[in-house]
Amino acid sequence: MSSSTRDDLIFKALADSRRRAILDLLKDAPRTTGELCEHFASTLDRCTVMQHIGVLERAELILVRREGRTRWNHLNAAPFQEIHERWISPYAAHAVALLSKLKRDLEGE
Repeated sequence: MSSSTRDDLIFKALADSRRRAILDLLKDAPRTTGELCEHFASTLDRCTVMQHIGVLERAELILVRREGRTRWNHLNAAPFQEIHERWISPYAAHAVALLSKLKRDLEGE
């Protein structure tokens, strides 16, 4: 899979607030698919939650481990680190440089 295709899958997965909520739930500890479905029971049916999990899995934002009939969903931090290195860090460094220049200009240095 090309880097561009992988980035598209990741950003598509992150575009939906429900998928981001699933990732938030997995931040502290892995959860079973049943636990995730139960968390969203008042707003989403099981099939919809499973579809969202599938999108996250294809984007490699979660890793699934099966134990018998139980599916354990784990957050995969590697794609987030890649996004940070590729997209966030360079822009943040540029913004800090601009703010430093603005500060120098305002202070007359």
